[in-house]
Amino acid sequence: MLASAILAVTVCGPSARAQEPARDDVIARGEYVARAADCAACHSVPGEAPFAGGMAFHLPTGTLYAPNITPDRQTGIGQYSEAEFSRALRRGIRRDGTTLYPAMPYPSYARLTDEDVHVLYVYFMQGVKPVVHVVAQDGMSWPMSMRWPLSIWRMLYAPDPKAVRQDMDRRTFADPLVARGSYLVEGPGHCGACHTPRALTMQEKALTAEDGPLYLSGGDAVDGWRPVSLRGENRTGLGRWNEQDIVRFLATGRMPLGAAFGGMTDAIGHGTQHMTDEDRLAIARYLKTISPAAPALARGWTYDPAVTDALHAGDVSARGARAYVDSCAACHRTDGHGYPTTFPPLAGNPVVMDPKPDSLIRIVLEGNTLRATRQAPSAFVMPGFAARMDDSTVADTVTFIRAAWGNDAPAVTVTDVARIRRTLSPEHPPVSVPMN
Repeated sequence: MLASAILAVTVCGPSARAQEPARDDVIARGEYVARAADCAACHSVPGEAPFAGGMAFHLPTGTLYAPNITPDRQTGIGQYSEAEFSRALRRGIRRDGTTLYPAMPYPSYARLTDEDVHVLYVYFMQGVKPVVHVVAQDGMSWPMSMRWPLSIWRMLYAPDPKAVRQDMDRRTFADPLVARGSYLVEGPGHCGACHTPRALTMQEKALTAEDGPLYLSGGDAVDGWRPVSLRGENRTGLGRWNEQDIVRFLATGRMPLGAAFGGMTDAIGHGTQHMTDEDRLAIARYLKTISPAAPALARGWTYDPAVTDALHAGDVSARGARAYVDSCAACHRTDGHGYPTTFPPLAGNPVVMDPKPDSLIRIVLEGNTLRATRQAPSAFVMPGFAARMDDSTVADTVTFIRAAWGNDAPAVTVTDVARIRRTLSPEHPPVSVPMN
């Protein structure tokens, strides 16, 4: 008994306690990488246990459910070794040897450093609470329900992590912040997974800025929201955003030229708002090094006051003008300038001028919530107008917005609106819900 007591004192003594801060530091660093990689956005269902999985992704080929990645040994990843964890993360191969669907951004995670993989593993195994949660089997339609063809897809389109790391070592940057930004954007941040177009075979057409002008040039719709270009286009990209605009947007989801919507809301809420100012600046500085996708897209936007003058004179004869004044102008103003960082401007807004109007139509129909963040603790809600406006009225209103104040974007048709309306969730908030 005495020997046991002495042993207990030895194990719990100063040397053991000295090791605790080191372990806690690794867990903290792993949590930071998990934030940067936005793991919670896919693997956490709002209101339920973190990382317990179950989030449904409705795809043209069926429904995919994010797995439980808590350290529960039966329903989560608790039996994964660090090597198996790394293989799943960077190569898309599960512990049982089957290939993950590329909804898991392992083509981007292939760029993760060994150190970041290690701290992630420690965080998920020691810093995350294990949760018993059996996730529904994938509801993918045949033949996409078969996983063996995914191994062929992975061999064709997913980069080899070792080759990727050699490429990372080869690249040089004059500014260390740009180097850090390239790693965050192309690797853990996996920005290209949404903001880069995909081929018919579903691979991203470019994985890094070195792969050509399609990288970050704007992606296909994700859950009905179209990710905009993050390149240097003046009208439809980040050409008129400076570094501090981007830093502010990543921290708060809002800045003078626009506000977050769709999946970017979750990316900010779970991820970028928790990053350091230096890392947000690194991302911004890197993005500002990326030129427009094509010279023709560099045409600048200039404010045109003609519509403002007409509305101030009581002229609502333009298509959609009356609907805009009745339903939109109170927040976004007749001059289109809005109330920046509260109600975003529509004049010169890249989302408004996007060649594809899907996101703007969806916002009008479904509404949007500008969520609270650490640095911007007030939330603001735009109601959806699906119950108040028919397809023709929505088309007229969106067409007016896209044509006014120098936006000069193509008109929207009733068919465009009907297509988006069919995809609305039946649970979207009715217009009668009290707002703000």
